Amino acid sequence: MNITSPAGKDSTTPRHVAIIMDGNNRWARKRLMPGVAGHKAGVDAVKAMIEVCLEDGVEVLTLFAFSSENWRRPEDEVGALMELFLGALRREVRKLRENGVRLQIIGDRSRFAPELQAAMAQAEETTAQCARLTLVIAANYGGQWDIAQAARSLAAEAVRGERTVESLTEQALEARLSTSNLPLPDLCIRTGGEKRISNFLLWQLAYAELYFSDLYWPDFKQAALREALADFAGRQRRFGKTSEQIATGA
Repeated sequence: MNITSPAGKDSTTPRHVAIIMDGNNRWARKRLMPGVAGHKAGVDAVKAMIEVCLEDGVEVLTLFAFSSENWRRPEDEVGALMELFLGALRREVRKLRENGVRLQIIGDRSRFAPELQAAMAQAEETTAQCARLTLVIAANYGGQWDIAQAARSLAAEAVRGERTVESLTEQALEARLSTSNLPLPDLCIRTGGEKRISNFLLWQLAYAELYFSDLYWPDFKQAALREALADFAGRQRRFGKTSEQIATGA
């Protein structure tokens, strides 16, 4: 398993930043507004994250947009989120391409409406050749689902006699995850004051640095991300080694 996830342009810049965008509803309630208003306001925070990542040379930005558990929310809120997602795909894809941002959507798409599934595929195709930043949107995604679908894929091959039990390694499973084409996350940020990862990238976050902010997602803008990146730059990542080994390059 790749746990080293080497840095990008310099050793203090994470290659891959993953964010759990939490606090939209609470942001709206605080302002006596409907919950969907918080989600709409959160779109500006997404744009701010992309801006900073492009400027600082981050290679991958993964955003937890809609979890597999979010279907349990009120039907009107879920419907509004789907409309917001569809509108954003249609409205923003040209800007993403112009800025060299490749869009990749992970998660189980089967539950989404055909119109939304088609918009996802079109947006990915439109930005497929972009190389400055990969923007990953986790939609109807759960870390447990991701591991389970990878395991099912390997198990099916074993049943068909295409691989041995001994070949069912960590590396083989990681290669079947929905993020297999990406470096592992170096930094995971959660906004909104909660301190848990909520079934997000469970396998991939094994060695990620965690950063928690009390800011609600719509308020998490450029300065807040730069503060998180500065905090990351001051940490020593040991990956099981001692500080002395890291210092000597052993």
